Amino acid sequence: MTTMAQDQAVRTPGTPATSDAGSVRRHELAAFLRHRREHISPEQAGLPRGRRRRTPGLRREEVAHLAAVGVTWYTWLEQARDIQVSVQVLDALARTLFLDPSERAHLFQLAGQVDPSPATVCPSITPGVRAILEQMEPVPACVQNSRYDILAYNRTYGLLLCDLNAVPAEDRNCMVLSYTNAEWRSSIVHLDDAQRTMAARFRATMAGHLAEPAWKMLLKRLRSESQDFCEMWDRHEVVAHRTKRKEFDNRYVGRITVDHTDLWLGPELGPRMVTYAPVDEVSRERLEKLQRIALERDAVQTR
Repeated sequence: MTTMAQDQAVRTPGTPATSDAGSVRRHELAAFLRHRREHISPEQAGLPRGRRRRTPGLRREEVAHLAAVGVTWYTWLEQARDIQVSVQVLDALARTLFLDPSERAHLFQLAGQVDPSPATVCPSITPGVRAILEQMEPVPACVQNSRYDILAYNRTYGLLLCDLNAVPAEDRNCMVLSYTNAEWRSSIVHLDDAQRTMAARFRATMAGHLAEPAWKMLLKRLRSESQDFCEMWDRHEVVAHRTKRKEFDNRYVGRITVDHTDLWLGPELGPRMVTYAPVDEVSRERLEKLQRIALERDAVQTR
């Protein structure tokens, strides 16, 4: 059995299910994996078809090999055995089976795990929400989750602190950008104060997510990549979300002063629309200029 498979905590085969709900979830997971495996051709996975293949799609041992898990363990998974699945194995299976974002989310939900990957899809981001983001221009606005992942944004926000379109999706997180991205950091006038506030907010919010892999992985990344974050984090400060005046030095239009407001998209403190309304006429004119620059860039890129 491979190293990844050895990380699984495996119960004795045949152990009674701890609950009817758990049994139903395991059988749904088994059926989902079989269905996806049977609908992927060897050619899609980069494997030769061979002349004697009778199995539709991929064989179990081929999926196990591609995902770097043990064949016996993967067979148990498709047989709905009562075994624990790590997020690392689920991530490998999702990639091996070419799952789209909805299918990936379904896989993790059936396995009773939280996807540790940065969020790029959120049910709260409807076409209507995207339309509101666009109509708010030149006011910069975006949608973030409670972990500070940037899930959607309008063009003005996309150029406010850096060229956000050029940032890989997995790095579009305000905590990561504030502590590791040079252009983003240089655009924040009162950087130390902003970093201290964000770390305190992150600690306060994380109290409700301490066991979730995605939060733990983000914390581990921040601690490993930024000494500044470690110093702020070790203060053990907490603060609630609140409206705050901010100043940015934008590389295209200069100093902008705005009021930061969070507009929650649901009853829970989860996804929120973050807006930056200009506090004076100079800031509004500069945001209008920034919007024109963003529109011109879009026009060039779509030619």
